[in-house]
Amino acid sequence: MWYRRLCRTPGSPGHVVGRIETPGIPRLDRKSVKTIGKVANLEKRTAEQVGLELKNGLGIAHTRWATHGFPSEENAHPHLDSSGRFAVVHNGIIENYQVLKKHLQDQGVKFASETDSEVLSHLIAQCYNGDLFDAVAGALKKVTGTYAIAVISSEHPGVMVVARCGSPLLVGVGSGEMFIASDAAAIAGFTRQVIYLNDHDIALVTSAEADIRSLDNVAVNRNVSCIDWEPEAAEKSGFDHFMLKEICEQPEALANTIRGRLDTRAANARLNGLNLSPYELARIHRIVIAACGTSMHAGMVGRYYFEDLAAIPVDVEQAAEFRYRNPIIQPDTLVIPVSQSGETADTLAAVREAANKGAIVAAVCNVVGSTIARESGRCIYLHAGPEIGVASTKAFTCQVSVLLMMAMLLGRNRRMSYQAALELIAEIENIPQLVREVLETRSHIETVARKYAKADNFFYIGRGYLYPVALEGALKLKEISYIHAEGYHAAELKHGPIALLEDKVPVLALANDLPGKDKMIGNIQECRARCSPVIATATTGDLEVEDMVDDVIRIPRCSQYVAPIVTAVALQLFAYYIARERGCEIDQPRNLAKSVTVE
Repeated sequence: MWYRRLCRTPGSPGHVVGRIETPGIPRLDRKSVKTIGKVANLEKRTAEQVGLELKNGLGIAHTRWATHGFPSEENAHPHLDSSGRFAVVHNGIIENYQVLKKHLQDQGVKFASETDSEVLSHLIAQCYNGDLFDAVAGALKKVTGTYAIAVISSEHPGVMVVARCGSPLLVGVGSGEMFIASDAAAIAGFTRQVIYLNDHDIALVTSAEADIRSLDNVAVNRNVSCIDWEPEAAEKSGFDHFMLKEICEQPEALANTIRGRLDTRAANARLNGLNLSPYELARIHRIVIAACGTSMHAGMVGRYYFEDLAAIPVDVEQAAEFRYRNPIIQPDTLVIPVSQSGETADTLAAVREAANKGAIVAAVCNVVGSTIARESGRCIYLHAGPEIGVASTKAFTCQVSVLLMMAMLLGRNRRMSYQAALELIAEIENIPQLVREVLETRSHIETVARKYAKADNFFYIGRGYLYPVALEGALKLKEISYIHAEGYHAAELKHGPIALLEDKVPVLALANDLPGKDKMIGNIQECRARCSPVIATATTGDLEVEDMVDDVIRIPRCSQYVAPIVTAVALQLFAYYIARERGCEIDQPRNLAKSVTVE
């Protein structure tokens, strides 16, 4: 049985990939090829060890990042059982693997890796009685945790068994061929037709069909969906990195997010995915936004929007905490899970907990057909196109834009006047142009970034609407440049963090000409008094901070509602150019995965 990487995309770590073509390969000597590092390393080794480029037949591969065991060839996927008849690739975590492993070892099974995933191959071999489907189902019934798996066996040429629970998995439907992947971007160049599997689905896949059943062997029906973007969107298109491409795509991405959703006649937003009547909207008296990482920072901006425009109290919950702290949810609570991928494990758990407690759930996602979108029942899609770079950029700004439109809709349902709404609509429609103006200053931002690329520590400070943007800016810098960066509310400096300031710790102060700027100027002076270099974002034409900082990044004049989106783009560019100057792996930062599918 042959194994190879069949994904053309650069691959965020964590992709499960499989392919079956017609004709199914004959029964051949098994061959497993592994290596660490880039996919190019695997292609080279495959050519060396196999002596030909594999184009037909059946294969599985995985670019999994390490969760159990140091990244090594022994710990790389696929994992085989002791006889070498069964091969498994697995994304997720087997939580009870230590108990299962000990049980297997007591029976004399020898393990070749430190991973939790290897347990699966040995369990499948133990459950095998001539039927591969039954063996995989039997093994999975013993497992606690999350998984997206693809299994092949030398006993069953041309057949693959796949299953999911908590980790994304889809089946791509081609002409005389089938594909398995954890992300549509991996197969968009081969087919546009995909079937998204649900939790506890298990499928027997051949080149002709996918027979999808439950773990109890009951047939289930899953709809075929169409990938709604062109395969070329998952290519670099001449850019050095996907991250830079996606930063520069933001005017178009934001235009797609906004298009058709603003009604100037009614001075309101039209968000069909929300699917709530004015009466139902009026009954919402509390909002909870559940998210992680960058999406949580978008939710923090959303909190300002909902409270200022609609006078609705908002809590922003780290999604991992939402389920475990037993949150108070009432029937008039709207829970908004925010996730780029729609597969974030912690956010998905929050969706299920909120639904169980009777909340209204309406997701904000980018990926059509994703688990969070399906299970929420209501979803407002970003339409931002595929985001390949691990560090999220265009998804963040599009998430903030959607939350702004949601807040306007709820505001018009309550207290927002017709004229105020018209003015806000004009501002929202101008967001793509404002972002273009920031992108036109790329060369200047690159110059500033080079100046500070050797720093080991960084502070980002903001106030009001720009406080969450400071957090997001710091996150971007640490994600891709590996610089220790912290985001703070500017008022928090004097409550402890200011002790760390010195001449080797630059501070990036968000000093746009917005409410609170006078206080920010005082905070800048505090930083300068401790000898820290200060870079400031400042509104075009505003010279007030020019003489009190070391460098200035100009932001087009806009209101506090739009400023978080526009300013975030400048901070994305700043982080990108620092990372490039330091020679970092920008699209695939170490230790990170695009979709966090484990808790």
